[in-house]
Amino acid sequence: MSDAAALKRPKTPAGGRAAGARDRVTKRVVLADPLSVEGIEVLRAAESLEVIDASQKGREALLETLGDAAGLIVRSGTRVDAELLDAAAGLEVIGRAGVGVDNIDMEAATRRGVAVVNAPGGNTRSTAELAFALLLAAARRVAEADRSVRAGRWERKALRGRQLYGNTLGVIGAGRIGAEVARRAHAFGMRVLAYDPYLSAERAADEHLEAVELDELLERSDFVTLHVPLTDQTRGLIGFSELARLKPTAVLINAARGGIVDEEALAVALEQGKLAGAALDVYGTEPLSEDHPLRRAPNLVLTPHLGAATLEAQREVALEIAGAVRDALVAGDLTAALNVPQVDPEERAQFEPLLELGRRLGVVLSALTDGRCRRLEVRYAGSMSRVTRLLSAAALEGYLRSTVASPLNLVNALAVADERSIDVARVHSRRIADYANYVELAATGGPREQVVGGALLEEGHRRLTRIGRFHVDIMPRGNLVLVKNRDVPGVIGEVGSCLGRAEVNIAEYHLARTEAGGEALGVIRTDVPLPRDLIDDLSGLPSVLEVRQVILDPPPGA
Repeated sequence: MSDAAALKRPKTPAGGRAAGARDRVTKRVVLADPLSVEGIEVLRAAESLEVIDASQKGREALLETLGDAAGLIVRSGTRVDAELLDAAAGLEVIGRAGVGVDNIDMEAATRRGVAVVNAPGGNTRSTAELAFALLLAAARRVAEADRSVRAGRWERKALRGRQLYGNTLGVIGAGRIGAEVARRAHAFGMRVLAYDPYLSAERAADEHLEAVELDELLERSDFVTLHVPLTDQTRGLIGFSELARLKPTAVLINAARGGIVDEEALAVALEQGKLAGAALDVYGTEPLSEDHPLRRAPNLVLTPHLGAATLEAQREVALEIAGAVRDALVAGDLTAALNVPQVDPEERAQFEPLLELGRRLGVVLSALTDGRCRRLEVRYAGSMSRVTRLLSAAALEGYLRSTVASPLNLVNALAVADERSIDVARVHSRRIADYANYVELAATGGPREQVVGGALLEEGHRRLTRIGRFHVDIMPRGNLVLVKNRDVPGVIGEVGSCLGRAEVNIAEYHLARTEAGGEALGVIRTDVPLPRDLIDDLSGLPSVLEVRQVILDPPPGA
């Protein structure tokens, strides 16, 4: 006979306060870098949030400030590494006021269950406009011409440039910013090639882009502009061999991220005349050192990371990131999180009841397996096919809750499962039986496979419908007592009497069996959790084979 441990939500340290107390107090949002006043006002308008501006403090002071922070907002100036995350034990969300998150240790944040959100749309137009301004400046040698006139020269023939009309622009990365640049290029009468592994044929047609491979883009383009994030795959994307594929009359633009272009290779290409020109707004190390070879390279326009440096972009980015951080902390809305399996924001409200069903089934399954699992298969039957990955994270959140002491949520559930060598499989099928949305979890790794199933009914009502080989019908909430017994007369009365003597009220009692005279399963929903000695009393009844308790909704403060 065994009793599963009471399953409790992990407590998150918050400046020494208990988790229950934290829910009743204001959550602190720390600004590590400057944020426009419009964004600060969005945060301060939420009654449960307190804004702490640490943007003028040094790193040591920032680390001290983060002790009881729930939210952190950074720009590119602050590096969010393991040291900083260790100092922020209660952190729930990091907001990057901008697009790139290469200054955030995503793996460490995810492992700690900290959501990371960014502001992908706020600076899109400003960055696209700067990229196009650099394109024009490099094509018409504007910076050189300005220096020439200021020096008292009038070098019209020496400063002959290139027109854009009729020439070909190669866009590497056709996301938001790349697409905006392409639209401006079309307005100038340019042909536009695009290299992006994620660009669909339909979207390429909609944006009037010719999708090609990278080598073809480099060989055919008169101008090349980069709009990809800095990742392990894109670091050094444009090096000696790629520059050699460009026409000697070509111009290269990078307003995306430093490190994508090999700066030494670019300086050599410009000095040897193998490239007509280039323009950069971003660099591997910022600011550029005084002896950096790019400072001496000819036909090169350099700007100091000005992509989002417009009043409009600063305001839009601040509003976007403040809203995302507020929603995460106040409403638990992780729609904008980069390290959470995503669904369409408009469908999130529809998915949430299904995710909660998955969590609760995970808790029940954990009680049946005592937390031992090598492989978890998440089976979903219904119309919401795009929810399966997020549903797997929710199921793991419930399943691992009893064995993981650190914060556990949709952010890190899949990562924690991977660390514990739990293989997660997802299976989606069409609607089955009478259920529009049905979820089944199957765990292997113990003595035998354990399966639980549940259905989402109309108006989001959840039902627990399967435990092992038994078909049941009970609400998965509160406290459940699972009693496996021999199918003989009098068992229900004995169990009820035992609970009655202990003054435990029964909210629901469902009995299931596979055949008369075999084994039966009683699923009892009680008003309160049962103490250990009462579980022992139930286990000692003559016809009872096994008793397990599942606490789906721990009492407040538990």
